[in-house]
Amino acid sequence: MNFPSYRDRYLPALTARQIAALPDKARAPVILTVGAIEQHGPHLPVAVDALMGQVWLTRALPLLPPGAACYVSPPITIGKSNEHTGFPGTLMITKETLRALLLAQAAQLASWGFKHLAIVNTHGGNIAVIVTTLREIRARYGLRADVLSMKIDYGISAQEAAFGIHAGEVETSWLLAAAPQLVDMTKAACEYPAALSDPGELRPTVAPVTVAWCTRDLSVSGIMGDAPAATAAKGERWLEQGARSLAAAIVALGRDAAAGA
Repeated sequence: MNFPSYRDRYLPALTARQIAALPDKARAPVILTVGAIEQHGPHLPVAVDALMGQVWLTRALPLLPPGAACYVSPPITIGKSNEHTGFPGTLMITKETLRALLLAQAAQLASWGFKHLAIVNTHGGNIAVIVTTLREIRARYGLRADVLSMKIDYGISAQEAAFGIHAGEVETSWLLAAAPQLVDMTKAACEYPAALSDPGELRPTVAPVTVAWCTRDLSVSGIMGDAPAATAAKGERWLEQGARSLAAAIVALGRDAAAGA
């Protein structure tokens, strides 16, 4: 078994004695990645979202300045992916199970003496559960609880920005940069759930009125976006931007915690 490259920050790689002796628990955020295992069209692996959490940390943590405090908790790799029901390869847990997993990790981290939990979420279907559960974690365990976000200048078309919501240009470019051996661009397709020029105000997303949907309602291939537009160069540029943004956010959390101590 190989631990991640950030072994010195990865709590499962430490002994119980080492965890008990960590000197900076009051200010060091513990980062928990929350992903998913779900279909990503015919050209990408089902583990895209679970994989991306580890990609972001592998790239961001080496950018932290010396002395920056943070640790990494075991990831939650299966998420609330019921919108992809009907496509082979999708695994899912309920919102109740996701909530329970988040609460369980928070309870244990609090009992070990940590004061701060920070989530890196890589699947949009998880976010509603995460946000409400973090409020509960704050109230129940007294932990500071945050969602870390990244600022990336994608420079993609307005159509892709609005409706390239799954396995399209961005995610495919990420994988071409991070794990090209897992991508089959001969099977990449362009398929959108809606168009900016569509009349009316009811759409699947980014509209005055949105409708509850499953992927099979909107896509034959499982893709929602322009996957053929992806390139490894775009992916590398976006991963670098995201990693630097994530590293800056982690530093800011530690600085805020130290100021409030």
